[in-house]
Amino acid sequence: MPFDLRELRVPIVVAPMAGGPSTPELAAAGTNAGGLGFVPGGYLTAEAFGERLAAARSLATTGPIGANLFVPQPSAATPAAIKAYATALAPDAERYGVGLGEPRSDDDAWAAKLDVLLDVRPEVASFTFGLPSAEDCRRLRQAGITIVGTVTTLAEARQAVDRGVDALAVQGPRAGGHRGTFDPTAEPPSQPLDELLAAVTSTLNVPVVAAGGLMTADDVHRVRRSGAVAAQLGTAFLLADEAGSSPVHRAALQDGAFIETVVTKAFSGRYARGLRNRFIDEHEAHAPFGYPEVHYLTAPLRAAAVRAGDPHGVNIWAGTGFCAAMSAPVADIVRALS
Repeated sequence: MPFDLRELRVPIVVAPMAGGPSTPELAAAGTNAGGLGFVPGGYLTAEAFGERLAAARSLATTGPIGANLFVPQPSAATPAAIKAYATALAPDAERYGVGLGEPRSDDDAWAAKLDVLLDVRPEVASFTFGLPSAEDCRRLRQAGITIVGTVTTLAEARQAVDRGVDALAVQGPRAGGHRGTFDPTAEPPSQPLDELLAAVTSTLNVPVVAAGGLMTADDVHRVRRSGAVAAQLGTAFLLADEAGSSPVHRAALQDGAFIETVVTKAFSGRYARGLRNRFIDEHEAHAPFGYPEVHYLTAPLRAAAVRAGDPHGVNIWAGTGFCAAMSAPVADIVRALS
């Protein structure tokens, strides 16, 4: 039988955080603490994704493992806009002594990563930025994998259920990292999580995981009382011992000079929430839509900023409640949230 999210011993999901923070160790520790840990496939080769998923599976001794994929979408980039943005980024390239990346559009090895899911068979597979096809859903379900769609509106939730997902991850506006909106050029919805959660749970008859800005036990208990079967948290685990967050990311989250988060497309060409820094202030106004082209364009800048220890030149993804993040083992964080 496919795994039912209502069967979690502890109703805590360690969110998939692509790009470094999520590690097999983080995912397995979340699962071993009684919750559900995720291995993200975003930005990895299919081979590396398979290796990490297998590693998490070997480390998780007491429960299910989840995997997450970015669903490819048509790019909103135009060559002229990308070229203009590259010109605007030239001073940053000079600052760090690196060249800009080559902007390109790809599907993040979608088909190969689906094959990884069907081979390794994690108990749960979640999808962000859109939905797998009906045929992909059929194949995953036939393999015994529970399918979770990430949604940011009731309309997206309806689409996901109509497509055949088994559960929903309902993401509110306070979430750190990329917003899961299906339309890459749409202004991210601002409907509070509690309102969205109420709308979805009262309308659709599938298990719902609440996500976005949840940092404390009170947050977890609140969304559970509102009908969520579990709470998904990412920022709360960025400082965990098992997380792969860079030293720059860890230091910035604990630096009193950073006092707010903002939603930006300056780093990736798609809306995401992170700590407000120099790069955002200088580039958000003229940053174009264009994921993944902008992601690849800025990648060398961001890597150079990390090497230089400069939190003002790299995306420091975080939700609005980042100040409450704990530096501790995952088991202790899960215990504090329960």
